[in-house]
Amino acid sequence: MVEFYKRLVSKPLPAGTPVYRADRVLSGTVTLESPALDVMTDLKRVKVVTITADANLDDAINRMVCAGVRMLLVVDRDDAVMGVLTSRDLSGERPVEYASRERVARESIRVGDIMTPREQMEVLCMDDVERSRVGDLVETLRLAGRQHAVVVEKAGIAGQMAIRGIFSVTRIGRQLGVEIQPTGLVQSFAELEMVMNASTLRAAAV
Repeated sequence: MVEFYKRLVSKPLPAGTPVYRADRVLSGTVTLESPALDVMTDLKRVKVVTITADANLDDAINRMVCAGVRMLLVVDRDDAVMGVLTSRDLSGERPVEYASRERVARESIRVGDIMTPREQMEVLCMDDVERSRVGDLVETLRLAGRQHAVVVEKAGIAGQMAIRGIFSVTRIGRQLGVEIQPTGLVQSFAELEMVMNASTLRAAAV
């Protein structure tokens, strides 16, 4: 049987048309009422950036810079998650405190020494995320005092959990049209709260 297909309509490409990239999202494309999934880095579509616990801190910094991320998942040889490492962990007090406590040089510190171990990680469930809005995620991160959130979902018949996505305050702000500087948690949320308050006022005026 011969199948008949239709020709799609094409048109000229306007000047200044941007391109979507996995590591760069267009600002102003979402609102606080948009689905939370609009600001999630979906690991089924974007390659996850990982590191091993025995890597040194300079390796972690270089990997973040090259990948344009501020968080790394720490995995073992079987690709199972051992913990998480953020740019705040690297630039904050953790390396200094560890070096002082263990009496070692910074060059001797490994990722596993300052990461947040799996046992201390709190994650969000994909089922809940699918029913949430961007504003819900901002509030969740603000109350938890975190700049990142990891999302898990059931994988396979056995019901084992697998990491599906990552939320970042910086990315959320960028998509809301706010430039978030990774200088501190308080500043980041202060900027996002300004957006939330402005959105609330606009909604009330309608």
